[in-house]
Amino acid sequence: MAKIVVRNRNGRGYLADPMHSRLLRKVIRIIVILALMPILLLFVYLIPFVHPVSTLMLKDVVTLNGYDRRWMPIERISPALVNSVMVSEDGQFCSHSGIDWRQINAVITDAVDGERMRGASTITMQTVKNLFLWNGRSFVRKALELPLSVATDAILPKWRIMEIYLNIAEWGPGIYGVEAAAQHHFGRSASQLSSRQAAYLAVTLPNPILRNPAKPGRGMQRVARVVEARARRSGAYVGCLQ
Repeated sequence: MAKIVVRNRNGRGYLADPMHSRLLRKVIRIIVILALMPILLLFVYLIPFVHPVSTLMLKDVVTLNGYDRRWMPIERISPALVNSVMVSEDGQFCSHSGIDWRQINAVITDAVDGERMRGASTITMQTVKNLFLWNGRSFVRKALELPLSVATDAILPKWRIMEIYLNIAEWGPGIYGVEAAAQHHFGRSASQLSSRQAAYLAVTLPNPILRNPAKPGRGMQRVARVVEARARRSGAYVGCLQ
């Protein structure tokens, strides 16, 4: 196979394998395409009638488990549910640009001080994780999640981010989206949820596999009452969705 002599600045030459160079270029091209795909998809997701799916939903399809998801436009979802999810999951959703840096700094400070690690993911970050990434704690995933969250907030309006999140979030094994969750747990549409039912669904989100909004324990009931009260007083905090 022919070799190419490449000379450096000192005039010294070395042999370069053209096959190796072509392979390297292909690998770089694939990496660039994979990096750009989420950005291109975000522009597609600007279209209201496009209904994105999550990586967990795709996994359920590939493993032949199937799933239940019924898309519900945000204007038809009970405002009590939207407000409850916001105050429970990301109280600064309307004011940050995809990342709540103040919350992240607080988590880092706690970690340095030896305190137990806690979550600092915004709704935007959780949407990005559900759309493009994977579950589990990982520095690699977080490194990808941060720039994608900034891009998502820059490309999609806040109402669309919330709409997508509420329609791809997991509310139990094979249960995705608020409409499927409301029907499964309460036998009614997401448009007809009471404020207490909305609060139960909101506080289920951090651990939907172990928490059951239809059968809440005492601790879950206590947190739900707090979320319900805060959702009723949310006011300007949810202004970006109105």
